[in-house]
Amino acid sequence: MPVKLEIRASEGDDGKRTITGAIKYETDSAEMRDWYGDPFVEQIAAGAFADSIASRAVVGLWSHDTSQVLGNTKSGTVRLFDGAKELRFEIDLPDTAVGNDAWTLVQRGDVDGVSFGMRVTKDKWSSEKRENGKLYRRTILSAELYEISPVAFPAYPANEVSARSFEEFKASEKRAADQYEKEKMLIELDLFG
Repeated sequence: MPVKLEIRASEGDDGKRTITGAIKYETDSAEMRDWYGDPFVEQIAAGAFADSIASRAVVGLWSHDTSQVLGNTKSGTVRLFDGAKELRFEIDLPDTAVGNDAWTLVQRGDVDGVSFGMRVTKDKWSSEKRENGKLYRRTILSAELYEISPVAFPAYPANEVSARSFEEFKASEKRAADQYEKEKMLIELDLFG
């Protein structure tokens, strides 16, 4: 999500270096725009990742780079805690060049964002009127979570899926408005005809 998320670094007595953070539920993203310039915000519903994390491994990557693995739920070096308000995570960093770089950059505060890779399996769109037009809202109800990455610039992870489902919602909204106008005209014809 394009939201700055908490990253806390700690080094335990056993020398293990762990970074932690959270993906917040039911919190609006920054305002984004689709291909046509229409504004929308997005939020993840509580429990959206529950089925996915119960059935699949999630990896920790350095800046979404699959060649720079930081950990994996399969090995226990990534731990996920799905709560009512957020999905918390812990990543035990490896004693490798990428692990050492990640530790140093997070400790210094140079990297303090989190992004994640997912595939949305169920979402819901709505819209609301604003003084400067209409704002669309996407709520992710269910998604497959693949990876979590500390990043310098958090990026929106599912642009193509958003654009396709967003266009479907806008088309259904237009059909509903057209149907309303048609019914209104038929009533007027009955009353005055």
